[in-house]
Parts: sequence; structure tokens; C-alpha cells
Amino acid sequence: MSAKSINARLATGFALLATGVLSGAFFYGWANVTPTFSAVPLDVHLAFRIELMKVNGVVMQLLMAAAAATTGWLAFSARGRARTLAIAATAFAVASILVTRFGNVPINQEMKRWAAGELAPDHLDRLAVWGTFNDIRVTTALTAFVLVIIAANLAGARR
Repeated sequence: MSAKSINARLATGFALLATGVLSGAFFYGWANVTPTFSAVPLDVHLAFRIELMKVNGVVMQLLMAAAAATTGWLAFSARGRARTLAIAATAFAVASILVTRFGNVPINQEMKRWAAGELAPDHLDRLAVWGTFNDIRVTTALTAFVLVIIAANLAGARR
């Protein structure tokens, strides 16, 4: 087995792992955590979300960075259609980072002010916007994962 082949297999494995964990984490939050926010009083909702941000702020950023880095590695080491798919997966992984950083995070900062007593009159609209950004980043992360799966199958079929 050549060094190129080993590199491509490692890149594939790590890209599958990183995008799979990222999309799974986002999907779990989307399907299970976010719906519970509307089932509790706003003060409980905000308190829980702020505590969640303390952990998610680090963990999710690391997962998003790992997904972008490993899909980039795969794009560098793959060939043919697998490379094209890996490039697209990288773009979707980076999109997850950008949507989070410039969409969700600013609204998260607003929520901290709301919890401190500065509830915005349009807070329900802002929560809906946060939900839209969340839908987008869940979709981009899942898309990156699916593209890596397809790229891995294409690369495996060539061996």
C-alpha cells in the first residue's frame, strides 16, 4: 500500500468521523433539545440555553473545525469525483462555521442580556431567526457528512 493510499484512507476515516459526529450533535440538538425550549417558561429556557452555551461554545467549535479540516484533508488527498465531493463537503462544513459564528452566536449574546433582565420586545422574532440559522447549520453539517460518505464509497470502489 502506497503512502498516498494510506493518507487517503486516513483522511477518509477522519472526515467520516468528524462530519458524522458534528452532524449527529447538531441533529440531536435540533430534534431533541431545541423543541423543549418552547415547552418551558422563558426564564428556564434562557437559563438552560446559557448554561448549554458554556459547553457548546467550545465543543461545537472544535467539532466544526475538525469537520472543515478533515474534509479539506480529504479534498487534498482524494482524486476524481471523490475530490470534487470532498471539496463540496469542505464548503458545507465551513458554511456551518460561518452560519454559527455570524448567525447564531450574535443572537446567543442577545439571549444573555435577556436573561439578565433586558428582554427585547422582539425576542420571539429573534428566537425564530436563531431557529432558522440552526436549521441551516444542521442541514449544512448533514450535507457535508452525506458528501463524505459518497466520496468514501467512490474512493473505495476504485480500489
